[in-house]
Amino acid sequence: MKHPIIYLLLLLSIKSFGTPPPYRTKINVPNIKTLQAGVSDEKYSLPIIELNSAQKIDIRFDEMSHESHTLAYKVIHCNADWTPSDLSTNEYLEGFTNGYINNTERSVNTNYLYTHYQLSLPNDEMNFKISGNYVVFIYEDNDTDKPLAQACFSIVEPKVSIDANIRSNTDIELNGRLQQLDFDVLLNGYYVRDPMTEIKTVVRQNNRIDNEQNNLSPNYVSASKLSYLNNKSLIFEGGNEYHNFDISSVYSAARGVDRIEFKNNHYEVFLLPDKIQGKKYVNDFDVNGRFLINHQEAFENVNTEADYMYVHFILPVQQVFFDGQLFLGGEFNYNLINNNSRLDYDNATGAYRQTLLLKQGGYNYQYWFLPKGTKKASVERVDGSYWETKNEYTIYIYHRAWGERYDRLIGVKGVQ
Repeated sequence: MKHPIIYLLLLLSIKSFGTPPPYRTKINVPNIKTLQAGVSDEKYSLPIIELNSAQKIDIRFDEMSHESHTLAYKVIHCNADWTPSDLSTNEYLEGFTNGYINNTERSVNTNYLYTHYQLSLPNDEMNFKISGNYVVFIYEDNDTDKPLAQACFSIVEPKVSIDANIRSNTDIELNGRLQQLDFDVLLNGYYVRDPMTEIKTVVRQNNRIDNEQNNLSPNYVSASKLSYLNNKSLIFEGGNEYHNFDISSVYSAARGVDRIEFKNNHYEVFLLPDKIQGKKYVNDFDVNGRFLINHQEAFENVNTEADYMYVHFILPVQQVFFDGQLFLGGEFNYNLINNNSRLDYDNATGAYRQTLLLKQGGYNYQYWFLPKGTKKASVERVDGSYWETKNEYTIYIYHRAWGERYDRLIGVKGVQ
């Protein structure tokens, strides 16, 4: 009887090992910082371009030295859930399947030495044949099994259009803590044989991963339209506007900054202490979690003249949260919930604290509370939750027709 049990456990372990987790934008080694992926020459853009257009995906990052490194990249195609697709590279790429990153510049007049790397896709060596999700891996010395960093982006072939609306009247409450997203997918003559099985829909709030919704089914289908109305999966916590701070200059304490000190040959930034929010929504301008590299005193290039600083976050609370963990949420950490963004409670000062090494610029962040045993964070515990909050929702529509081997991205819509 022992042998069948061992055999079953072995099969389960092989199956688990053979199913890779979804790819996410992230940095894998400590000497890489400030990984950015977006549309070239567009501020705060999501990394989404149209197929066969003049648009380019711009990927930037810093390696924290002035040493010479041979860094290369490769690109793979993914399914709608960001797992690798079954396509071979010649089915989705034209030209080379990988290349070297030759656009590099060393930092100038900075206390922290770094080399800035920049890559644009598509380029003269690589072009894309099909739409969908893609991941670019950055690696050194041809060691493709140990990527230094990876960046996710999408290519859309707009076949459908999307009409979307955010409302505070939900099935749970009226004008309270929550927001309901409704939308219609207008097919515009695009043929879908069986929308219930061929269409995949993904919805993100402020580009967050932890609370994204997928595997959604339309509750009304016609020859011209798919409607997603009154779907309880599309009720989101309103949350609150993001906190923000500006460290683009070392000569003045800008927004969100208490003081800046220079010691041990680097800058220390102490942010103004945050606090548990009251019960009233306060309108404030933010960019829904994004950040922008900037240096007010730069002469030519902020990407190589901006310095790195240790930024101290502090949230005084009367008592530690015993029912979960507290994290910093925002694009600076690629909206990942991990040790890099976790705050630790300091009993001596009665506050949650975290210190991060960040490049000069402007940043948005929130306090995310993750209850024990869950993967979805809540903003309400610290910052409150209000239906008036100006969140950004992005709707992705994928189509895999019967017999096809990949998910085409046929529509993307952002709504605020």
